[in-house]
Amino acid sequence: MEPLQRYIMSYTAFSPQGPRIALALSEDLFHWERLGLTTHADWQGIELGNVDDKDASLFPVAIPNSSGELELGMLHRPLFPGTRPEEIARHPTAREVDLDRESIWISYCQPVLKSREPDRLGRFTSHHRLAIPVSPWERLKIGAGTPPILTKHGWLIVYHGVSEAAGASNDGHHLCYSAGVMVLSKQHPRVVRYRSVEPVLTPVLPQERDGTVANVVFPTGIDRREDLGTPDRFDIYYGMADNRIGMARLDLPDRLPAGADADSPTAKVQVQGD
Repeated sequence: MEPLQRYIMSYTAFSPQGPRIALALSEDLFHWERLGLTTHADWQGIELGNVDDKDASLFPVAIPNSSGELELGMLHRPLFPGTRPEEIARHPTAREVDLDRESIWISYCQPVLKSREPDRLGRFTSHHRLAIPVSPWERLKIGAGTPPILTKHGWLIVYHGVSEAAGASNDGHHLCYSAGVMVLSKQHPRVVRYRSVEPVLTPVLPQERDGTVANVVFPTGIDRREDLGTPDRFDIYYGMADNRIGMARLDLPDRLPAGADADSPTAKVQVQGD
């Protein structure tokens, strides 16, 4: 994290109350200090600290918030009641998306470490919706994945989407986790410049289709291969059926192709099944 001159690890912490986002701080990647759970300002009268939350990643530099001030930006996915894939799967294949509650969000906080305080990054505020499910392969849920990395086209993230699996697996798992690509504006990261219509990675290998949780590819890490002299080449690390680690390679094109439409902040969005 450039503003802090430190490394920040975001991870999911589980408790009897459910999953929450936690952070840890390091100067050398070997020694880590827990910062505890992130805290959030209320949103529309809802205490977000009491809402399940996962899939968090932070921008490596300060980005402009809604007021144009530079702050730390975090992508995350609150899991409001009724928005879990298992719950939405009971709905018809064509359904109206809840614009706010089924979203990848951006939230912001001041990039100042507060020494000797439990929450040393301050409270995340200014919550804004970034993206919701729009394509069949992500019909049930979308969530963040790899940390944003700046490219010639803007901020690149490889995110995950969930749909119904074609057939039940041996463990009765009926969901399919795939990966897609999103590019956000460099100047205004709340603006989606590109979004893949089809997934770029789906569970097709035996290690992806059978494991602790079947039919899962879950992107979490990204590595720009500048060491090879190819700044537009990226290695993507992802979970394979929650059992192994896989790697895929992504080469950034010279031009962004036509992608999925970004949803309007006010329009009603219908998402279709396969």
